[in-house]
Amino acid sequence: MFNEWTDTTRYIARNLLAAFFALAGLNHFVMPEFYLPLIPDYLPFPNRINVMAGVAEVVLGIGLLIAPLRQWAAWGIVALLVVFVPSHVYFIQIGSCVEGGLCVPPWVAWVRLLVIHPLLIGWAWYVRKR
Repeated sequence: MFNEWTDTTRYIARNLLAAFFALAGLNHFVMPEFYLPLIPDYLPFPNRINVMAGVAEVVLGIGLLIAPLRQWAAWGIVALLVVFVPSHVYFIQIGSCVEGGLCVPPWVAWVRLLVIHPLLIGWAWYVRKR
């Protein structure tokens, strides 16, 4: 019974994470103006970075749903989240506010970096099993 519950929980968690990443990835194309200001100034080609991030999120989200690719997709999500850390730090450095865009209290940006980000990494780790 415990395994059945665990399998169901993992199945639901996997599908939710897949949907979250696929939709977030698509949003990079629908609303690039939201993401572009979050890309640190010291990185070249912000438009390309935005497109690559969107493609990666969509591909990895879908990959979670395909059993032979699941573990690779989960590891890819972990790697992608690590790659996104400089963007979160940059957002904190610029005062957690983008003119005409995302603007939150600094503590929210810190929670996003120090709590939500590790939770997403743990979530990807949890759903990696076939």
